[in-house]
Amino acid sequence: MTDLLFRGGRAFLAAGSFAEAVLVRDGRIAAVGAEAELARLAAPRCETVDLGGGLLVPGITDAHMHPVQAGLERARCDLSAVYGLPEYLEKVAGYAAAHPDREWIDGGGWDMSAFPGGLPHRSQLDFLDRPVYLIQRDHHAAWVNGRALEIAGITRDTPDPADGRIERDADGAPSGVLHEGAMDLVGLLAPRPTEQDLLEALLDAQSHLFSLGITGWQDAIVGSYAGSDDQLPTYVSAASSGRLKARVTGALWWDRARGAEQIGELLERRKAAEGLETFRAGSVKIMQDGITENFTAAVIEPYCRCGGTGLSYVDPEALKGYVAELDRHGFQVHFHAIGERAVREALDALEGTDPVNRHHIAHLQIVTPADVPRFARLGVTANLQPLWATHHAQMDELTIPFLGEERSSWQYPFADLLRAGTRFCAGSDWPVSNADPLQGMHVAVNRTEPGGSVHADYPTAQTPFLPGQAIDLATVLTAYTAGSAWINHDDDAGAIAAGNRADLVVLDRDPFAGPQEDIWRTRAAMTFVGGEQVH
Repeated sequence: MTDLLFRGGRAFLAAGSFAEAVLVRDGRIAAVGAEAELARLAAPRCETVDLGGGLLVPGITDAHMHPVQAGLERARCDLSAVYGLPEYLEKVAGYAAAHPDREWIDGGGWDMSAFPGGLPHRSQLDFLDRPVYLIQRDHHAAWVNGRALEIAGITRDTPDPADGRIERDADGAPSGVLHEGAMDLVGLLAPRPTEQDLLEALLDAQSHLFSLGITGWQDAIVGSYAGSDDQLPTYVSAASSGRLKARVTGALWWDRARGAEQIGELLERRKAAEGLETFRAGSVKIMQDGITENFTAAVIEPYCRCGGTGLSYVDPEALKGYVAELDRHGFQVHFHAIGERAVREALDALEGTDPVNRHHIAHLQIVTPADVPRFARLGVTANLQPLWATHHAQMDELTIPFLGEERSSWQYPFADLLRAGTRFCAGSDWPVSNADPLQGMHVAVNRTEPGGSVHADYPTAQTPFLPGQAIDLATVLTAYTAGSAWINHDDDAGAIAAGNRADLVVLDRDPFAGPQEDIWRTRAAMTFVGGEQVH
């Protein structure tokens, strides 16, 4: 492999630390330093990569995403690039017309804030005589039409499942929105993707992520959930054949309807990935609650206006025993926790666990001030999804009014966690939100919507959301690189240092050199994995 000399800009090493040039040899970083010195060290046939005044950064690892599902949605009726009921219906009608042979119309990407009260209705999709199943952008609800409800046998007499809710009209009839576990009542009836469909979805997602500078990720649900099929065979196949070039950790899904008896199965599933270079399955995903917008996030005091305190999907006392046993088996535990009660329940369960397993809690929308210091004390990493920490429509209209003033002020407390000494990693939750890590970094620094986003023109989008919780660019860039690589136990990546694997990204500009309000404009110009250019 030809030596590569990156020059003509600068390389980000750590907070406040940059280098002039980087030399890569045999897929690894050979040296970091002054351009003239590295040019002397390079082999005679060295290839120069001109940074063009941009910034060289470590390959970005997304610590929480769902790329196979994203790839499937990109191949189906994808609503994520449009906004509003007329635009959604135009997309659905166009997709149905283009695919007259499809038994079902399925896909996703609709936004709650596009509908009054956050709720679409079955009647809006009843212009189609085929069943329609469209997953909400955050994957915690589905929008279906009357034909889909009919096929599933869902009527006014159908009870809500224990882990979900059927949204209903005033007369008790199902309205066409299925929350959480109720999604499976319809989703599992839709035609299943083939193994080839799943593989193509993964490879399409990988290509898209490489174009954004993402060289690795943690798939936050590897298993069957919300109508999606188990992706473990897909990852094993792609890694075994060499088609999976990114470094991936799979978080095996914890079935919240079962208990400790599934741990033996998780051990067997982990074994399926042993010996693979680019995929491992050493994490377990426990979804402890839902989301604030449909009042399933687990909170301590009742929601304002509507009451209720949300759902704890796993009994908090039983959870402690499950986590302790997973920890003893060397599993990493990857929690979903949105509400402040769920965050507390996750932290309680992680008391006494071994920090060597690198446990983490994702989302962290609401954290009480009393729980902030516990992350550092317990050695628990905060897995940030920064893109949500803005005044967008869903926040202002469907969240803050139901949380109240004090609890709303506890949202996404990045700066408080940082001051308390918390370790960070970061991700997008794609396809729940945009996978572009520079968009997330922009929000972490500015706490405003990036330009060009769906909500960029919302009246308060450029008013900083809890600006005292903003963090600096070096900190959030480190979270997306060194922090997320560490969470994946990918210990020879995430930093530009001699000996590390040459997973590198050339940014088209140096975001440290321009106004912080323009971070969102930064793009990945080139991406390298192990010294091989993949974008």
